[in-house]
Amino acid sequence: MKKLGLFRHAKSDWNDARLRDFDRPLNTRGRKGAAVMGRHIRDFGQHWDRVLASPAVRSAETIEIAAATAFGGAEALPINWDRRIYLASSATLIDLLGEADDSLGAILMVGHNPGLEDLIFDLVPDDGSSPLRDVVEAKFPTATFAVLDLDIASWADLTERCARLVHLMRPRDLDPELGPDLND
Repeated sequence: MKKLGLFRHAKSDWNDARLRDFDRPLNTRGRKGAAVMGRHIRDFGQHWDRVLASPAVRSAETIEIAAATAFGGAEALPINWDRRIYLASSATLIDLLGEADDSLGAILMVGHNPGLEDLIFDLVPDDGSSPLRDVVEAKFPTATFAVLDLDIASWADLTERCARLVHLMRPRDLDPELGPDLND
């Protein structure tokens, strides 16, 4: 059994049209959401053996703020920055996770939609066994945190329909001021 956490970057700033998508920082709401979700991830109580993260500015800032709030700083987390996560498809994310060392029992991935949402749809069967999947189908907003139990012994065995979605938390579930917003 392996555990996979998925953490979508927090709300980004669209005010500077000159910035490349990769370079967009968080906006004020995103910084607040990252802090709130950092505390929630800490309180969830799972030890993450590794964090796999997109190096996009908004992902890096999400991790920095969440880790400062929850763990005393990002240096407390074992982070691997991997550009392949930036705007990756579900298939790419599955391939990337399949490369993980089997000594890692729990991985937290920080990235982007639609890849993270599609990863949930590919890994969690649509058979009613994970009611939280319906919530994801409605929306997987920025700074959402999900946890999947994977019925695999090796990361290389990661395949479609091998997971149960056991936890889902959106920023607005913890602070109503953080949503909903149609632009998430």
